[in-house]
Amino acid sequence: METVMQLFSTFFIPSLLVFACFGSAVGIAKAGPWQTLPAKIICSAFCAAPLAVFVALFSIIVFFVPYFIPDRHWVPYAGCAMVLAVCWISIWKPFGVRARKIIALCITGMCVLFFVGVPLFRYFQGAVVSDWEEAVLWEEIDLYQYQPFLPDTNAKSLDVPSDLRFDGNTPRLDGATALYPLYASFVRATYPEDANIYGLNDAEVICSRTGKAFENLLDGRADMIFLMGISEDQAAAAQNRGIELKITPIGREAFVFFVHRANTVSDLSVDGIRSIYTGETTNWREVGGSNDAIRAYQRPPNSGSQTMLEEIMNGLPLADAPTENIYSTMGGMYQAVAHYQNHKNALGYSFRFYINDMIDEDNVKLLSIDGVAPTALSIADKTYPFAHDFYAVTVAKGAPDGNERQRERMENTEALLAWILSPQGQGLLEKTGYVRLSPD
Repeated sequence: METVMQLFSTFFIPSLLVFACFGSAVGIAKAGPWQTLPAKIICSAFCAAPLAVFVALFSIIVFFVPYFIPDRHWVPYAGCAMVLAVCWISIWKPFGVRARKIIALCITGMCVLFFVGVPLFRYFQGAVVSDWEEAVLWEEIDLYQYQPFLPDTNAKSLDVPSDLRFDGNTPRLDGATALYPLYASFVRATYPEDANIYGLNDAEVICSRTGKAFENLLDGRADMIFLMGISEDQAAAAQNRGIELKITPIGREAFVFFVHRANTVSDLSVDGIRSIYTGETTNWREVGGSNDAIRAYQRPPNSGSQTMLEEIMNGLPLADAPTENIYSTMGGMYQAVAHYQNHKNALGYSFRFYINDMIDEDNVKLLSIDGVAPTALSIADKTYPFAHDFYAVTVAKGAPDGNERQRERMENTEALLAWILSPQGQGLLEKTGYVRLSPD
């Protein structure tokens, strides 16, 4: 469509001048004694002067506006096409005056509705997607396929019986979306096969995402949660409630940035990432790409990936993102880059395992950072700049003593944590697709 508009606008200036001169010449020939050809040409040019000025103004739009609003190339082209169509209708003699006015008004009205309606629709679409993805989180990323005791589950299994096996009173687990396949595999290895243990709600093993999982831990509804990191706000919330957290690294993962496959950029520097998310760099051509504005998506505060982005910024302030550029789930951000809005100029972020293993589609590409791709090897040897530990978080101090059953569950929680750090637990972690803390 943009190519058609470009061609249309390319012929805008000469076509309009020809029609203007032709129309003026015909009018002069009928109106007066100007019968000589030179006189007709001079008078036609004089009569066409206002239209020439009008055309010159539109030529500025055609050739210069795209440099200022590169993600809206279609605006000036469509504007020129609209004006050209109206002018053609206005001077086309086979139409009567009344018909010309009606047609021109109809075209103008439709174009105005288009220019107003498309931005409104896109804004509404972004809002609807943000709300909709909340309601279908599990279906969108298909966490069901990782539930530990389904016959065809994607949760991984040990090749030998686990050294740790619970008979009952199992720890209540929760965590980040990207880590659910991991702790579902831990459950499959160590928990009794009981369908009541896992589920969407009111179960012992759930996935309510980073923010809610942290609240569940503080409120005593979860015994261990699996997170990519703890934000400053979350740490302060625990401190204000007199709760001391035990934050134990259990594995390594890569925080990754991704773009649509149509984007020509394949590598960004650490400074380039920071420059984009402070709002200093706004166009892909500034980082080696095409002339397109960068649409940098973000996540809400205290989400796991947003916490990682803030850590990467190293104290630099994040640019304020429009509401339609903030997605409450990683799945929503992925879909926005890959499908929903079809923005080849968008930039998103997530975790390597989530994009490579949990998403079934392949419409985005992971960017290398400073020339280093996010691979298991570059994560293990820490050459990938955004490789980092992820954690199992428990309450070390501040939880109520509770009854004997609660104390037994806390002991089981400590036993599970020790097993996760054992060679057997680390081996299952690696088999799942993450990187162990101490690779062989």
